[in-house]
Amino acid sequence: MQDYLIRAVTVEGHIRGLACVSTRLVHEICHRHGTAPTASAALGRALTGGVLFGALLKSHQRVAMKFEGNGPLKKILVEADSDGSVRGYVAEPRVDLELKNGKLDVAGALGHAGLLTVAKDLRMKEPYQGIVELYTSEIAEDLAYYLTESEQIPSAVGLGVFVEPDGSVSCAGGFLVQSLPPSSDEMIRKTVRQLEKLPPITELLREGAHPEDLIELIFKEVPYDVLEKRPISPKCSCSRERIEKALLSLGEKELESLAREHEEVDVNCEFCRENYRFSKEDMGNLMEKLMSQEKILH
Repeated sequence: MQDYLIRAVTVEGHIRGLACVSTRLVHEICHRHGTAPTASAALGRALTGGVLFGALLKSHQRVAMKFEGNGPLKKILVEADSDGSVRGYVAEPRVDLELKNGKLDVAGALGHAGLLTVAKDLRMKEPYQGIVELYTSEIAEDLAYYLTESEQIPSAVGLGVFVEPDGSVSCAGGFLVQSLPPSSDEMIRKTVRQLEKLPPITELLREGAHPEDLIELIFKEVPYDVLEKRPISPKCSCSRERIEKALLSLGEKELESLAREHEEVDVNCEFCRENYRFSKEDMGNLMEKLMSQEKILH
């Protein structure tokens, strides 16, 4: 099944819901980073959360989410665009803890003390940024807590990732539900009642649930309309040109030192692990470019 997201809203407009299946996306990114099972579950949940948060944005806007805890994973960083593309990485991809109550211990890996930072590029002068303490370190509850506390939008988030014994991701997905103004207590009660009845999201995904099935279960007691269906995919914004700019920003002395000490300079993108190789000739060309830029400035 292809990865995709659907967006729905109750007929009276009081509640909106998003749901997605992100299996291929999560599997590909985790495979690129060589993540161990616990790290895969943590990164997969964060990536899926990024997809859901990105879908709340307007066209050409972007969101970045950083989970920083005192556990061995240290940090998870995810960036998502409004068009359904997402990228991300975990600082320590080989972290794998013992199972806790038969489940991968994501909270223990991330750590129970730390911060969630959400930055949004809304195409304005300054990006919007909100910071909250980690609530449970299970990712989903932390995102719901952020939306409710920092953005004052009562929200529920469910995320699931199933990692097979061989380390591959066989299913991933999730949902996000929000109360919209003017709020309706009756609609909220009905939706909360359904959310409380939901089986674990991973269980539903393993049984083959599609995004439409998740929305139908959540809005079982409430009439709703599906507004949109969109594909989602892993996509990195790195390029050779961007890497060149990063190297130029090091300055003349650092560039000269790199060129002198190495036959070739390799730069790997943190997000997608793509390798960019620069020969001595390439480094010489960058030096010339830097010097010409400095002459223009002076």
